[in-house]
Amino acid sequence: MRLAQYIALTGLCSRRAASRLIRDGRVSLGERLANHTDRVELIQTPAGKQASLSVCVDGEPMPPIADKAYWILNKAVGTDCRLLAEDTTSLLHLLPAQPRLYPVGRLDKDSRGLLLLTNDGELTQKLMHPSFAHHKRYHVRLDRPFDDDFVVQMAAGVSYKDVTTLPCRVTRLGPDSFEIILTQGLNRQIRRMSQALGYHVIDLKRVAIESLTLGDLPEGEMRELTEHEIVMLRR
Repeated sequence: MRLAQYIALTGLCSRRAASRLIRDGRVSLGERLANHTDRVELIQTPAGKQASLSVCVDGEPMPPIADKAYWILNKAVGTDCRLLAEDTTSLLHLLPAQPRLYPVGRLDKDSRGLLLLTNDGELTQKLMHPSFAHHKRYHVRLDRPFDDDFVVQMAAGVSYKDVTTLPCRVTRLGPDSFEIILTQGLNRQIRRMSQALGYHVIDLKRVAIESLTLGDLPEGEMRELTEHEIVMLRR
């Protein structure tokens, strides 16, 4: 199979993202840098199917192809979504050694709530790519009460730096709190939108991705998705 497909099947990323890694010279095959025309032969090992030659991304060897796994984590504030072994706050230290799971998108270290974890690179691509416009729902509390004009402005789209956010759905939950449903995934988007309108976010919790919700999952805990949840996410 093509090398990019193999990398995707390990769960690291989608085939498209794997092709970019190869293009950028971040993938090695055996003793040389890989190129986009490379193919790999699979062999069966006790750990699962893997390439007959060593495949490394940024110097790290790719794990064998694993069965697809889908988990949800109720992330706590203080957990860093970057998978850095040297960082004691990293999400990496909460994950099982096998199967190797990767977060679908990120939550800021100072945010909490629903984090989807999987080794399904194609599903990750589908959920992350802007063209699919998947809905992500958040509950937000600000540093002070806001008026109805704030709700209108947030929903219409807010300009900050060199971007203007897309229109979204905003619903008041209380004097200083609201629910917002986004289809974008800009870096620290809700915090920057609020800041542009003169407010500071003091609590931000993601409560849903499409039909997937936290339910009664305790903070800091994780569980496998049900078959029904997986089917709904793939739709």
